[in-house]
Amino acid sequence: MGSRGSAVLGRGLRGFARNWLLFLGLIVLWQLVAVLADDPFFPPPTTILGAAGDLWFSGPASQLLLSDVVFDHVLPSLGRVIGGWLIAVVVGVAVGTALGRSRTGLDYVGPLFAFARAIPPPVLAPVFLVLFGIGSGMQLATIIFGALWPVLLNTVDGVRSVDKVKVETARSFRTPAPYWIGMVVLPAALPKIFAGLRLSLSISVILMVVSELVGALNGIGKQLFLEQSKYNFPTMWAWIVLLGIIGFGFNAALLAVERRVLRWQPTRNAQDAN
Repeated sequence: MGSRGSAVLGRGLRGFARNWLLFLGLIVLWQLVAVLADDPFFPPPTTILGAAGDLWFSGPASQLLLSDVVFDHVLPSLGRVIGGWLIAVVVGVAVGTALGRSRTGLDYVGPLFAFARAIPPPVLAPVFLVLFGIGSGMQLATIIFGALWPVLLNTVDGVRSVDKVKVETARSFRTPAPYWIGMVVLPAALPKIFAGLRLSLSISVILMVVSELVGALNGIGKQLFLEQSKYNFPTMWAWIVLLGIIGFGFNAALLAVERRVLRWQPTRNAQDAN
Protein backbone atom coordinates (compact mmCIF):
# COMPACT_ATOMS: atom_id res chain seq x y z
CA MET A 1 0.00 0.00 0.00
CA GLY A 2 1.39 3.43 -0.98
CA SER A 3 1.90 6.39 1.30
CA ARG A 4 -1.27 8.05 0.00
CA GLY A 5 -3.33 4.92 0.66
CA SER A 6 -1.90 4.65 4.16
CA ALA A 7 -2.72 8.29 4.84
CA VAL A 8 -6.29 7.88 3.63
CA LEU A 9 -6.71 4.72 5.71
CA GLY A 10 -5.30 6.50 8.75
CA ARG A 11 -7.68 9.43 8.38
CA GLY A 12 -10.59 7.04 7.95
CA LEU A 13 -9.69 5.10 11.09
CA ARG A 14 -9.26 8.29 13.10
CA GLY A 15 -12.62 9.59 11.92
CA PHE A 16 -14.29 6.27 12.69
CA ALA A 17 -12.76 6.13 16.17
CA ARG A 18 -13.67 9.75 16.91
CA ASN A 19 -17.30 9.31 15.93
CA TRP A 20 -17.83 6.03 17.75
CA LEU A 21 -15.92 7.10 20.86
CA LEU A 22 -18.30 10.04 21.16
CA PHE A 23 -21.24 7.68 20.73
CA LEU A 24 -19.91 5.28 23.38
CA GLY A 25 -19.28 8.21 25.70
CA LEU A 26 -22.90 9.29 25.42
CA ILE A 27 -24.05 5.72 26.14
CA VAL A 28 -21.90 5.62 29.29
CA LEU A 29 -23.28 9.00 30.38
CA TRP A 30 -26.83 7.74 29.76
CA GLN A 31 -26.10 4.66 31.87
CA LEU A 32 -24.76 6.70 34.79
CA VAL A 33 -27.57 9.26 34.75
CA ALA A 34 -30.27 6.57 34.44
CA VAL A 35 -28.83 4.53 37.34
CA LEU A 36 -28.57 7.60 39.58
CA ALA A 37 -32.05 8.87 38.65
CA ASP A 38 -33.68 5.42 39.06
CA ASP A 39 -36.64 6.54 36.95
CA PRO A 40 -38.76 3.69 35.49
CA PHE A 41 -39.61 5.85 32.45
CA PHE A 42 -35.93 6.10 31.47
CA PRO A 43 -34.23 2.72 32.07
CA PRO A 44 -30.43 2.41 31.65
CA PRO A 45 -29.01 1.07 28.37
CA THR A 46 -28.06 -2.25 29.98
CA THR A 47 -31.71 -2.88 30.90
CA ILE A 48 -32.83 -1.93 27.39
CA LEU A 49 -30.18 -4.23 25.90
CA GLY A 50 -31.43 -7.12 28.02
CA ALA A 51 -35.01 -6.49 26.96
CA ALA A 52 -33.95 -6.33 23.31
CA GLY A 53 -32.10 -9.64 23.61
CA ASP A 54 -35.10 -11.37 25.13
CA LEU A 55 -37.41 -9.82 22.56
CA TRP A 56 -35.54 -10.50 19.32
CA PHE A 57 -32.87 -13.15 19.98
CA SER A 58 -34.70 -15.80 21.97
CA GLY A 59 -35.64 -18.01 19.03
CA PRO A 60 -34.47 -21.51 18.09
CA ALA A 61 -31.23 -22.22 16.27
CA SER A 62 -33.19 -23.10 13.13
CA GLN A 63 -34.22 -19.41 12.97
CA LEU A 64 -30.67 -18.15 13.66
CA LEU A 65 -31.81 -17.38 17.22
CA LEU A 66 -34.28 -14.82 15.87
CA SER A 67 -37.60 -14.83 17.71
CA ASP A 68 -41.02 -14.94 16.10
CA VAL A 69 -41.37 -11.23 16.88
CA VAL A 70 -38.75 -10.45 14.23
CA PHE A 71 -40.65 -12.37 11.54
CA ASP A 72 -44.10 -11.21 12.64
CA HIS A 73 -43.39 -7.52 13.20
CA VAL A 74 -39.90 -6.31 12.22
CA LEU A 75 -39.69 -7.81 8.73
CA PRO A 76 -43.20 -6.67 7.70
CA SER A 77 -42.32 -3.11 8.75
CA LEU A 78 -39.07 -3.21 6.80
CA GLY A 79 -40.97 -4.50 3.77
CA ARG A 80 -43.45 -1.61 4.00
CA VAL A 81 -40.69 0.99 4.28
CA ILE A 82 -38.64 -0.38 1.39
CA GLY A 83 -41.66 -1.10 -0.81
CA GLY A 84 -43.31 2.27 -0.27
CA TRP A 85 -40.04 4.14 -0.70
CA LEU A 86 -39.14 2.33 -3.93
CA ILE A 87 -42.56 3.06 -5.44
CA ALA A 88 -42.22 6.73 -4.45
CA VAL A 89 -38.74 6.83 -6.02
CA VAL A 90 -39.86 5.33 -9.33
CA VAL A 91 -42.92 7.59 -9.61
CA GLY A 92 -41.09 10.68 -8.36
CA VAL A 93 -38.13 10.32 -10.73
CA ALA A 94 -40.34 9.51 -13.73
CA VAL A 95 -42.83 12.36 -13.16
CA GLY A 96 -40.11 14.77 -12.06
CA THR A 97 -38.07 14.10 -15.19
CA ALA A 98 -41.07 14.65 -17.43
CA LEU A 99 -42.02 17.90 -15.69
CA GLY A 100 -38.44 19.10 -15.56
CA ARG A 101 -38.03 18.73 -19.33
CA SER A 102 -41.43 20.27 -20.06
CA ARG A 103 -41.61 24.01 -20.54
CA THR A 104 -45.16 24.44 -19.31
CA GLY A 105 -46.00 21.23 -17.42
CA LEU A 106 -45.13 22.56 -13.98
CA ASP A 107 -47.17 25.70 -14.63
CA TYR A 108 -50.31 23.57 -14.78
CA VAL A 109 -49.65 21.14 -11.92
CA GLY A 110 -47.53 23.40 -9.71
CA PRO A 111 -50.44 24.77 -7.63
CA LEU A 112 -51.86 21.27 -7.21
CA PHE A 113 -48.48 19.95 -6.03
CA ALA A 114 -48.07 22.88 -3.62
CA PHE A 115 -51.47 22.14 -2.12
CA ALA A 116 -50.93 18.37 -1.87
CA ARG A 117 -47.46 18.46 -0.34
CA ALA A 118 -48.64 20.97 2.27
CA ILE A 119 -50.97 18.31 3.71
CA PRO A 120 -49.25 16.33 6.51
CA PRO A 121 -49.31 12.65 5.46
CA PRO A 122 -50.40 11.42 8.94
CA VAL A 123 -53.60 13.45 8.52
CA LEU A 124 -54.50 11.31 5.51
CA ALA A 125 -53.93 8.03 7.34
CA PRO A 126 -57.65 7.73 8.30
CA VAL A 127 -58.59 8.44 4.66
CA PHE A 128 -56.26 5.70 3.43
CA LEU A 129 -57.65 3.43 6.15
CA VAL A 130 -61.14 3.86 4.70
CA LEU A 131 -59.91 3.35 1.14
CA PHE A 132 -57.60 0.36 1.71
CA GLY A 133 -58.74 -1.08 5.05
CA ILE A 134 -56.57 -2.34 7.88
CA GLY A 135 -53.38 -3.81 6.50
CA SER A 136 -50.33 -3.04 4.43
CA GLY A 137 -52.27 -1.15 1.75
CA MET A 138 -52.98 1.75 4.08
CA GLN A 139 -49.38 1.89 5.33
CA LEU A 140 -47.97 1.79 1.81
CA ALA A 141 -50.27 4.59 0.65
CA THR A 142 -49.24 6.79 3.59
CA ILE A 143 -45.54 6.16 3.02
CA ILE A 144 -45.77 6.74 -0.73
CA PHE A 145 -47.68 9.99 -0.34
CA GLY A 146 -45.16 11.43 2.10
CA ALA A 147 -41.98 10.12 0.44
CA LEU A 148 -43.00 11.14 -3.08
CA TRP A 149 -42.59 14.91 -2.82
CA PRO A 150 -38.88 15.21 -1.92
CA VAL A 151 -37.96 12.87 -4.78
CA LEU A 152 -40.25 14.52 -7.33
CA LEU A 153 -39.35 18.13 -6.55
CA ASN A 154 -35.60 17.46 -6.32
CA THR A 155 -35.77 15.60 -9.64
CA VAL A 156 -37.53 18.55 -11.28
CA ASP A 157 -34.91 20.92 -9.89
CA GLY A 158 -32.04 18.67 -10.95
CA VAL A 159 -33.37 18.11 -14.47
CA ARG A 160 -33.94 21.84 -14.98
CA SER A 161 -30.36 22.61 -13.88
CA VAL A 162 -28.77 20.63 -16.74
CA ASP A 163 -26.12 22.68 -18.51
CA LYS A 164 -27.64 24.64 -21.40
CA VAL A 165 -24.62 23.87 -23.57
CA LYS A 166 -25.43 20.17 -23.30
CA VAL A 167 -29.04 20.87 -24.20
CA GLU A 168 -28.12 22.80 -27.32
CA THR A 169 -25.50 20.22 -28.31
CA ALA A 170 -28.05 17.39 -28.05
CA ARG A 171 -30.53 19.35 -30.16
CA SER A 172 -27.95 20.11 -32.84
CA PHE A 173 -27.02 16.44 -33.12
CA ARG A 174 -30.70 15.38 -33.02
CA THR A 175 -30.01 13.00 -30.13
CA PRO A 176 -32.92 10.55 -29.53
CA ALA A 177 -34.94 11.40 -26.42
CA PRO A 178 -34.37 8.10 -24.54
CA TYR A 179 -30.60 8.33 -25.02
CA TRP A 180 -30.57 12.01 -24.12
CA ILE A 181 -32.52 11.49 -20.90
CA GLY A 182 -30.70 8.34 -19.80
CA MET A 183 -27.16 9.40 -20.67
CA VAL A 184 -27.19 13.17 -20.10
CA VAL A 185 -30.19 14.47 -18.14
CA LEU A 186 -30.43 11.93 -15.33
CA PRO A 187 -26.66 11.69 -14.65
CA ALA A 188 -26.49 15.48 -14.40
CA ALA A 189 -29.48 15.55 -12.06
CA LEU A 190 -28.31 12.68 -9.83
CA PRO A 191 -26.78 14.82 -7.02
CA LYS A 192 -30.09 16.56 -6.40
CA ILE A 193 -32.04 13.34 -6.89
CA PHE A 194 -29.96 11.64 -4.20
CA ALA A 195 -30.62 14.56 -1.85
CA GLY A 196 -34.32 13.88 -2.31
CA LEU A 197 -33.79 10.14 -1.84
CA ARG A 198 -32.12 10.60 1.55
CA LEU A 199 -34.87 12.89 2.79
CA SER A 200 -37.65 10.65 1.51
CA LEU A 201 -36.08 7.56 3.10
CA SER A 202 -36.08 9.14 6.56
CA ILE A 203 -39.66 10.31 6.00
CA SER A 204 -40.62 6.75 5.01
CA VAL A 205 -39.38 5.35 8.33
CA ILE A 206 -41.33 7.97 10.28
CA LEU A 207 -44.52 7.38 8.30
CA MET A 208 -44.16 3.62 8.70
CA VAL A 209 -44.37 4.05 12.47
CA VAL A 210 -47.20 6.59 12.32
CA SER A 211 -49.30 4.50 9.93
CA GLU A 212 -48.85 1.38 12.06
CA LEU A 213 -50.07 3.29 15.10
CA VAL A 214 -53.33 4.12 13.32
CA GLY A 215 -54.35 0.90 11.64
CA ALA A 216 -52.13 -2.16 11.53
CA LEU A 217 -52.31 -5.76 12.65
CA ASN A 218 -48.55 -6.00 13.13
CA GLY A 219 -45.38 -3.97 12.82
CA ILE A 220 -42.91 -1.97 14.87
CA GLY A 221 -45.28 0.94 15.42
CA LYS A 222 -48.02 -1.39 16.62
CA GLN A 223 -45.69 -3.09 19.11
CA LEU A 224 -44.33 0.24 20.30
CA PHE A 225 -47.85 1.43 21.08
CA LEU A 226 -48.76 -1.84 22.86
CA GLU A 227 -45.65 -1.80 25.07
CA GLN A 228 -46.28 1.83 25.96
CA SER A 229 -49.89 1.09 26.90
CA LYS A 230 -48.68 -1.77 29.14
CA TYR A 231 -46.06 0.52 30.78
CA ASN A 232 -43.35 -1.92 29.73
CA PHE A 233 -40.76 0.81 29.33
CA PRO A 234 -37.59 -1.28 28.75
CA THR A 235 -39.25 -3.06 25.82
CA MET A 236 -40.70 0.21 24.56
CA TRP A 237 -37.22 1.72 24.54
CA ALA A 238 -35.89 -1.39 22.79
CA TRP A 239 -38.28 -0.70 19.91
CA ILE A 240 -37.24 2.96 19.84
CA VAL A 241 -33.57 1.98 19.67
CA LEU A 242 -34.37 -0.45 16.86
CA LEU A 243 -35.95 2.39 14.88
CA GLY A 244 -32.75 4.38 15.32
CA ILE A 245 -30.67 1.45 14.11
CA ILE A 246 -32.94 0.96 11.08
CA GLY A 247 -32.73 4.64 10.16
CA PHE A 248 -28.95 4.65 10.57
CA GLY A 249 -28.57 1.50 8.48
CA PHE A 250 -30.77 2.78 5.67
CA ASN A 251 -28.92 6.10 5.57
CA ALA A 252 -25.50 4.43 5.59
CA ALA A 253 -26.50 2.07 2.76
CA LEU A 254 -27.87 4.92 0.64
CA LEU A 255 -24.76 7.04 1.24
CA ALA A 256 -22.58 4.11 0.13
CA VAL A 257 -24.62 3.79 -3.07
CA GLU A 258 -24.44 7.54 -3.64
CA ARG A 259 -20.64 7.60 -3.27
CA ARG A 260 -20.29 4.79 -5.77
CA VAL A 261 -22.76 6.19 -8.30
CA LEU A 262 -21.39 9.76 -8.11
CA ARG A 263 -17.73 8.78 -8.02
CA TRP A 264 -17.29 10.26 -11.50
CA GLN A 265 -17.98 13.78 -10.20
CA PRO A 266 -14.86 15.92 -9.54
CA THR A 267 -16.38 17.39 -6.39
CA ARG A 268 -17.21 13.91 -5.09
CA ASN A 269 -13.66 12.71 -5.74
CA ALA A 270 -12.30 15.71 -3.85
CA GLN A 271 -14.58 15.01 -0.88
CA ASP A 272 -13.55 11.33 -0.78
CA ALA A 273 -9.90 12.32 -0.90
CA ASN A 274 -10.37 14.68 2.02
